[in-house]
Formats: sequence, C-alpha cells, structure tokens
Amino acid sequence: MEITKVVFNGRAYGEVQLFTDDTKAGKMSIAAIDAKLTVFHTEVFPQFEGHGFAKLLLDRLVSYAKEKDLKIIPLCPYVNLQFRRHPNEFADVWSQDWHQ
Repeated sequence: MEITKVVFNGRAYGEVQLFTDDTKAGKMSIAAIDAKLTVFHTEVFPQFEGHGFAKLLLDRLVSYAKEKDLKIIPLCPYVNLQFRRHPNEFADVWSQDWHQ
C-alpha cells in the first residue's frame, strides 16, 4: 500500500515522501515560503519506476497546497511539464507569475 506525507526539515525546506510497504519509494524536494510552495525535484527510486508513483507525489503536493492555500512554483521539470500539459487541472494552485 502506498502512503504519501509532507515532512518539513526546519522552517522552510522539506519533502513530499512516498512509501510503499514501509519502504521509501520516492520524494519531491520542496520549500514553503510565505504563500508559495516551490517544488525543485521529483525522484522515484529506480526499483519503483513505472508504477505511477510520480503522479502520486504530484497529487499529494497539490492537495497539500490546497489545504494550506499555497501557490506552487514548479521548478521541477516533471511538475512543470504536468502543469503545462494540464493547465486547467492545476490552475487553482499554479503560480504562473513567480518569475515576474
């Protein structure tokens, strides 16, 4: 069974972690500052690739942003690609003006 959780190490930096059968299978590196949630990197460990785990991490990231009323800055190539492919799905959490 897959479980995802958001863990912060200190004030701003943390991870969205994915566990399957009590083994860490992947993570997203994130930082929360003010009302922004920046995602830097998504990683699914090689032995767990091909199971849709990156999507599970993305789903948890988005639900966390909604819970905390945060906008996501998608610096991670995977998240950025998903936001661009499905802009309507992520419109309510996507910070599109962060670079201005």
